[in-house]
Amino acid sequence: MNSTEFSKQKGNASFAHRLLEWYKINAREMPWRIPPHDHAQGVRADPYHVWLSEVMLQQTQVATVKDYFLKFISKWPTLFDLAQSDEEDILKAWAGLGYYSRARNLKKCADFIVTEYEGQFPQNFETLKKLPGIGDYTASAIASIAFDEAVAVLDGNVERVMSRHQRIEAYFPDAKADTKAMLAHILDKEQPGEFAQATMDLGATICTPKRPACSLCPVNEDCKGFKNGDAELFPYKKPKKEKPIRKGAAFVLQNEKSEIFLCKRSQSGLLAAMTQVPTTQWNSRQDGSEDITEAPIEANWKKMGIAKHTFTHFHLELTVWYAEGINNVPIKGWWCKVEKLSEEALPTVMRKVLERALA
Repeated sequence: MNSTEFSKQKGNASFAHRLLEWYKINAREMPWRIPPHDHAQGVRADPYHVWLSEVMLQQTQVATVKDYFLKFISKWPTLFDLAQSDEEDILKAWAGLGYYSRARNLKKCADFIVTEYEGQFPQNFETLKKLPGIGDYTASAIASIAFDEAVAVLDGNVERVMSRHQRIEAYFPDAKADTKAMLAHILDKEQPGEFAQATMDLGATICTPKRPACSLCPVNEDCKGFKNGDAELFPYKKPKKEKPIRKGAAFVLQNEKSEIFLCKRSQSGLLAAMTQVPTTQWNSRQDGSEDITEAPIEANWKKMGIAKHTFTHFHLELTVWYAEGINNVPIKGWWCKVEKLSEEALPTVMRKVLERALA
């Protein structure tokens, strides 16, 4: 079925109408979202909030993002505040969310909007997607939710809803273009942002990856997956390649003041410019030494176990070595009190290393 044929399916009401009626009652509460009732009264979402939340939500669960979002808007209430901040402070506030290029792009994008657009977000999809760090999805979400532009918003939840409703047998992401075209044809042109958020919520709460609650779905009467009894098989995904396991070592040094030695990663590559303890030369393509042969200093090293972490393309296992009573380290870095480590721009893998060493 093509998008035109789908749009003519009415049943008792159109797909969009049924979905929006359900959303009025069942919309999830989000700190960045305008509730349906308020939106109906003319209240519109702050594009700064929409942008910030959508960037945070990439590869991250809603439950995790909520606290980070509130922390960010408390520290930087406006785009101007964010633009005036230091990248290091943004990285510190971002620590633990992962995919740190997103944090660096926040700074770049805020600077660009302040410089080129006097601090005002462009109000259309085509201009938004030209901003630093903003791709098609984020641009469509901002344009739709903040500015009511009738553009299709296709995230993982929406893919799942549409692929099941129409039993799309092509593999994703190959089927994205056709699915987005279908969405563009059926979305509510008067309430595109509400339609987008309603479809996301349906995928997150009813049309879930496992055991979808099809009997509660507002659009089940013409859902092909539901009628065929195989909704859970969709969407079709290409088999994932097995991730390699990379190995290395991390060195945790503590001085007589109960301070931990920290240093900076390279300005490019994985975890660029993030804070770490010294490590061997591992990366996504090669292992590093797992023993103390590349330790930053001779010491009475104690092996504290293995810290494991998974990145997008590989698993990492770091052997954790610990030494105490060290006061001078012959590499560039600084000492941080144990109780202040939470304030540093430490990625999750380094927090795991420190937990292992200091347990």
